[in-house]
Amino acid sequence: MATLTKNDIKITTCETSKIKSIDFSNLAFGQVFSDHMLTCDFKDGKWQSPEIVPYGPLTLEPSAKIFHYGQSIFEGMKAYKDTDDNVFLFRPMDNVRRLNISAQRLAIPELPEDYFMEGLKALLDLDKEWIPTSEGSSLYVRPFVFATGQGFHASPADEYKFIIATAPSGAYFSGQVKVLIEEKYSRSANGGVGFAKAGGNYAGQFYPTQLAKDKGYQQVIWTDDTSHEYIEEAGAMNVFVRINDTLLTSPVSDRILDGITRKSILELAETEGIKTEVRQIKVSELVEASKNGSLKEMFGAGTAAVISPISGFGFRGEDFEIPQQSASFASQLKTRIINIQTNKTEDPFGWRMKV
Repeated sequence: MATLTKNDIKITTCETSKIKSIDFSNLAFGQVFSDHMLTCDFKDGKWQSPEIVPYGPLTLEPSAKIFHYGQSIFEGMKAYKDTDDNVFLFRPMDNVRRLNISAQRLAIPELPEDYFMEGLKALLDLDKEWIPTSEGSSLYVRPFVFATGQGFHASPADEYKFIIATAPSGAYFSGQVKVLIEEKYSRSANGGVGFAKAGGNYAGQFYPTQLAKDKGYQQVIWTDDTSHEYIEEAGAMNVFVRINDTLLTSPVSDRILDGITRKSILELAETEGIKTEVRQIKVSELVEASKNGSLKEMFGAGTAAVISPISGFGFRGEDFEIPQQSASFASQLKTRIINIQTNKTEDPFGWRMKV
């Protein structure tokens, strides 16, 4: 197959841009959508030519298998502008590879890397003015694939649609969050799809998370699916724990997403001289560290929020507060990541890609 370039992509522009109606000084996360989207169909056993069209509704048959068997995967990315109006992505090839890892697990045809990257570059070229520049904002990029093939038979679809839609967005979370350690419900299980970015993973989180919110918490700390003795993720993010001056996080597995922000934090911590350990973390260890004062920080890590500090956690009817640090690892590492993403500092890792 010949390599696709941006110039090969058919573009149909919208008649009138809605950008002037958007208040870029007051952006919620993922609530406003840019003028265009990339779309590409899989049919007749192959991916067809991608094209860019005006952002708008889709038409699907009621028998489309996405509605019945949940073949749906996605990625989360961001595009940034620097002060010279240059556009950058952060570790985008990791997103491409992870999308195809998810596709394989959900029996979805893998997408050619050039379709993803060249399509995204063409879309960002077209909607460049939608990338906000205020502090803490970015253009959130959502690539996703879902089954459009028809039938009520429980089997993989024979047709799929790939879309990249974008949304100028402000901060995902504001302030710190309080979490509840979950002991009944599980996010995922051994041999399951927890490591994939499958839509069903997140649908299954909503009910337990709402129960936690009803109790006054903002998020859930997920534990392992069998013993519930080990913490694994924080809501839809990877979780980090600082005990004394060591930063801990759980190893990835069938149950835990291999987060791009997580990997970046571990690499950055090494250059910052922060000791890290990737190992299982017992809930009892977390409780004991809180009681004896050695628990210094907890935070979630993911594309949307980058790093979200946790101010306290609940466990078996008892609340544990985490004291604020004057020079926290969370703040230090978040600043490093954002400065690399927005071209404010050197990128010794080669993570930043100019579009």
